[in-house]
Amino acid sequence: MAQSFELCAFFFTFAHDYKCISDTMGIYQRVRQLLTAAEIEGGEAQAIAFMLLEDVRGLSRAEALMCEDEDDELLLMAQRIADGEPVQYVTGKTWFCGNPLHVSPGVLIPRPETEELVSLVASSCADGTEGAALRIVDIGTGSGCIAVSLAKLLEHAAVEAWDVSEEALAIAESNARLNEVSVAFRKVDILSDADVKALDIHEAIDVIVSNPPYICHREAADMESHVLDHEPHLALFVPDDDPLLFYRRIATIGKEMLRSGGVLCYEINRLYGPDTVAMLTSLGYRDVQLLRDQFDNDRMVKAIKP
Repeated sequence: MAQSFELCAFFFTFAHDYKCISDTMGIYQRVRQLLTAAEIEGGEAQAIAFMLLEDVRGLSRAEALMCEDEDDELLLMAQRIADGEPVQYVTGKTWFCGNPLHVSPGVLIPRPETEELVSLVASSCADGTEGAALRIVDIGTGSGCIAVSLAKLLEHAAVEAWDVSEEALAIAESNARLNEVSVAFRKVDILSDADVKALDIHEAIDVIVSNPPYICHREAADMESHVLDHEPHLALFVPDDDPLLFYRRIATIGKEMLRSGGVLCYEINRLYGPDTVAMLTSLGYRDVQLLRDQFDNDRMVKAIKP
């Protein structure tokens, strides 16, 4: 009798667990089907589906495969991704240099190449004073990804970040709070002589770093639609007739604000590496280096103020 009872209990538990797993796989499959129907490749669709179950619902992958009810919000988010909206904007979060960040359509989604720019700045600082008492300025901070990451890597440095967009500054400030670092934020239009003059900074900055707008409008035809349709054009584009606009302006500011021996680091448009080097050299910077990224594209320039 006891054995019969145990057998019944086993089948009851098995049936319950099977139903739960079937329900969970049902929503997983529906999410994945929405994505694959939009011609998102199978492996990517699977990764996104699991990410929504894990990140949005706060579940581990194992928990995501356990019993879950139907989730209309999750399906709506999957549909937005299927319609071409970047995953990071749908979830409102991303990762950069191992740090969590808030993102929204008011800021660019940080790219892996920009992590290499952070590494370049950090190694440049470590080669000198090991980050102690340094003053670092991130121009055009956007989400704050560069400034926040440097503040975490160089704990003794004083990091500040400038941007012309109030929306971007609000997001960047939220990311500094999220990562529990101190960054000073300023609303600055670097193309405005009045804004720059009001800063009243003379040879006090050790490092200027920037990932400014650098894509020419004529390049838009070759860009992916999810970037063009969703990411802020203010942070993407420069005039076709002046692709070095921001590089030149920042270099000019650097000549006044960087200390002697101070470092200037850019992320650049791969099409204009030699031009950027020539511009910096003509302005009197020394030891100008053009560096490639992990994809073997010209992507960073480092220069020293004499």
